Amino acid sequence: MKTRDSLIRLKRFQVDEKRRQLAQIEGMIAEFNRMADELDDQIRSEQERVGITDVTHFAYPTFAKAAADRRDNLRNSAHELDDQLQRAQDELSEAIEELKKFEQLEERDQQRERTAQEIAEQEQLDEVAARARMR
Repeated sequence: MKTRDSLIRLKRFQVDEKRRQLAQIEGMIAEFNRMADELDDQIRSEQERVGITDVTHFAYPTFAKAAADRRDNLRNSAHELDDQLQRAQDELSEAIEELKKFEQLEERDQQRERTAQEIAEQEQLDEVAARARMR
């Protein structure tokens, strides 16, 4: 029983760790997307300021080009994290399923113990009742 309790605690810890990892990846994706959106705003602002929106124009602002490259890198990084996010979600699901299996085994064993105890108590009561009838 002690071994299974330790195993259940370990599985719960693993589930919690997977949840933390998942939240961290989700947070990174959200932050990258937020930063990319801010760069989009800065690019539009710069384009409006100089009046040139054609990226191939010789006078297109250097800042806007650099910001667009950075934005694209952020979007690509967020996209790459989507794969990690999917793996983390799958790993969390697996960890939860493992935890459920061990918890169900524990619950089944506890139910078995309760049933055995109830039977033993009933046998004791039956024995007391039989002795009382004999008197």
